[in-house]
Amino acid sequence: MTNVSYDFSGKTAIVTGGAAGIGAEIARHYAAAGAGVMIWDMNVPASPPGGAEYCKVDISQPDQIQQGLATTLDMFGDVDFLSHNAGFAGPTLPVIDFDPPTWTRVIEVNLTGTFHLAHAIVPVMLKRGSGRIINMASLAGKEGTPNASAYSAAKAGVIGFTKSLAKELAQTDIRVNCVAPAAIQTAILDQMTPEFVQVMIDKSPMKRLGSIEEAARMVMWLSSEDCSFNSGAVFDLSGGRATY
Repeated sequence: MTNVSYDFSGKTAIVTGGAAGIGAEIARHYAAAGAGVMIWDMNVPASPPGGAEYCKVDISQPDQIQQGLATTLDMFGDVDFLSHNAGFAGPTLPVIDFDPPTWTRVIEVNLTGTFHLAHAIVPVMLKRGSGRIINMASLAGKEGTPNASAYSAAKAGVIGFTKSLAKELAQTDIRVNCVAPAAIQTAILDQMTPEFVQVMIDKSPMKRLGSIEEAARMVMWLSSEDCSFNSGAVFDLSGGRATY
């Protein structure tokens, strides 16, 4: 629980990957703060927050992004926040065993998709000179996770892209930041062995997983007017694990 609240009444948030996990919790927090919420995902949300709308969007496809944006603008009139969480981790394999087409897909979704989103949405924000973009990176992009080379490389690219775009927009009131989580308690962990999950827990100085609520609360602050002199930053969500 938290005693911090935000008032985003009259604002509109696009939440990619908002059908489940961290994205769904972020969508719920935006809605609770009064924002209009448009969820972009490949899957239909099982329990979207009240008032939220949904668009099927594959972020690696620019035409689907443009269609989703047109629908969003028709429904809400503007875009104030882009919380970008959609991603594709790919298999956990050594580089020598990694399938090249799968490598390409991981990069297309995680890195090139981040570019496509900004390419489409930044002009909308520039029209009035304000907005907040929060890209979900990963500690893998800072540390490099063994047997996850494509994902680590893509998320490192997201971090670099975030820094570059933030500098381009620094003279506006558009702030561009990213969050780099370590292991967060989501349904995806059910696909991993208990031993592998325990390894991730052991790496955390706090000796626990992060929660989706903690991720969402960080995104709310990054979306707020209080986030005024922070841009191009990487906000770790790692329980103290980050070393740089």
